[in-house]
Amino acid sequence: MELDDFDLQILQSLQEDNQRTSQEVAERVNLSPVSCLRRMKRLRESGAVLGDVSVVDPAAVGRDIMMVVLVSLESERADKLDTFKRAMRNAPEIMQCLAVTGEVDFVVTMTVRDMAEYDAFAQRHFWGDPNVKRFSTLVVMNRVKYGLAVPTTHPGQA
Repeated sequence: MELDDFDLQILQSLQEDNQRTSQEVAERVNLSPVSCLRRMKRLRESGAVLGDVSVVDPAAVGRDIMMVVLVSLESERADKLDTFKRAMRNAPEIMQCLAVTGEVDFVVTMTVRDMAEYDAFAQRHFWGDPNVKRFSTLVVMNRVKYGLAVPTTHPGQA
């Protein structure tokens, strides 16, 4: 899908606050509300907007500990990869699971209530999975920048 400057401005506005009405977004991007609404609908239907969510503070729901786990697998056979991916997708503790290149196979971001919950998770999903060769856990001390916003400006633009 080809995105023009209006589409990019609309996407930026929605990333800042997805609760904005089409009227509010139209005012920000200098379009008519009808045209803006049509573009917003097209951006969602095309998949340019993957979803509309509320970002919840993990501490507000008792999940005070965030971790990044680097995971290496023994085998990269398709069925073994699919099994691991499925387990990560189905685990509510997992916020993100990224298949990566380099020294490890996956980078997993997760949140837990306490270390006992993490230990139980690791027993089930890392030590308990014969395809997990090794994993290394990094405990997040401070979320310096936290979000999923994607830059919408063209290279060289402010």
